[in-house]
Amino acid sequence: MRLDWTRATLRLAEPLRISRSVMSERDAIEVSLSHRGSVGRGEIITSVYYGLDKAAITSQLAAVAATLTDEDWTPDERLWETLHPGVRAGVDAALWELAAVRSGVPVHELFGLPQWTDKPTARTVGLGVPAGAAAAALVAKGFRVIKVKAGAPDDVARVAQVREAAPEAQILLDPNGGWTADEAVRALEAMAESRVELVEQPIAPGQRDRLAWVTARSPIPVVADEDVATVEDISALEGVVDGVNIKLAKFGGPTEALAAIEAAEVAGLDVLLGCLVSSSLGLAPAVHLSGHARWVDLDGHLLLAEDPWTGLGGDDGVLRLRGGPGWGLVRR
Repeated sequence: MRLDWTRATLRLAEPLRISRSVMSERDAIEVSLSHRGSVGRGEIITSVYYGLDKAAITSQLAAVAATLTDEDWTPDERLWETLHPGVRAGVDAALWELAAVRSGVPVHELFGLPQWTDKPTARTVGLGVPAGAAAAALVAKGFRVIKVKAGAPDDVARVAQVREAAPEAQILLDPNGGWTADEAVRALEAMAESRVELVEQPIAPGQRDRLAWVTARSPIPVVADEDVATVEDISALEGVVDGVNIKLAKFGGPTEALAAIEAAEVAGLDVLLGCLVSSSLGLAPAVHLSGHARWVDLDGHLLLAEDPWTGLGGDDGVLRLRGGPGWGLVRR
């Protein structure tokens, strides 16, 4: 078994502004696990918010590589727990693809989804852009789910503009914790007539009682994002929110995401599959899991100026797999 990695810079087509930051590019580390002619791949994304930089990624990958032998490899539990979840996510993804390639099947079959069904995905409209015009352009391309970033004084008006421009679309709202509890309730009450499908993380994380207070008063379903990063978090959010956003980069990869999806079902919580901005390689594990989710917000590869991979679709608002063993991706 051999572990290799390379670095690339992913540049966005346009800067993405949310309530806490503006992003125009990010670094990606492509990892590959090879064994006896078969290869599995994954991607690790740097993140200031999640405290993961290039130096930490390469150091942790070197620690993993030092444990590999010529035989099949199972991660040492003690080493695995020391890795950042984002690093685990990339290595875990590579392990899953390696297993699928060896079996000659798409990864979604190993995820318990024998048949692939095309899935609509949300497309993000950031802060600081004309929301109505952006939504109209997305609808013209075929998108039927639009995610609106919030956390600005004109949030209510922007959502109304999106609804006017996209009367039949689902609207997902994401303030990234940018409201107070009182502001959240007032804004959500005002947005109810715009038929918003859900709101992600309306208030800053770490205020479970206040989050429950908002959920109880909101006419719009509330989904936790920054407040959930482990299976244990999901169990603790039962009765606090209506759903949870499962991002593989914060849970540690497909293995933990599958456990999180099961925990959400037990807790009676709906699942939104989300993502970080990444290439199709970084998005592929979540796309292959998408049949387990009620909502899909997997547009990270669509925000790039140039995606080094193809095979997931999404340009018209629908994720379509190219097919074939593993992730089914082709390098451009």
